[in-house]
Amino acid sequence: MQQKLVLSVNELAEYLGVSLDSVYAMVREKQIPHFRVRRRILFHHETIETWIRESVILA
Repeated sequence: MQQKLVLSVNELAEYLGVSLDSVYAMVREKQIPHFRVRRRILFHHETIETWIRESVILA
């Protein structure tokens, strides 16, 4: 199956295993890369993958 290029808030919350409120908070606080199309908040899948890799903290 081909990977989606763009994720919605709902899809991202499911993908990350977090609540919708958590995703909206990250967007509001500019903690996660996103873009808007009119009122919709969207996320480039590849950009999110990069953000995850760069956010890993090694102990």
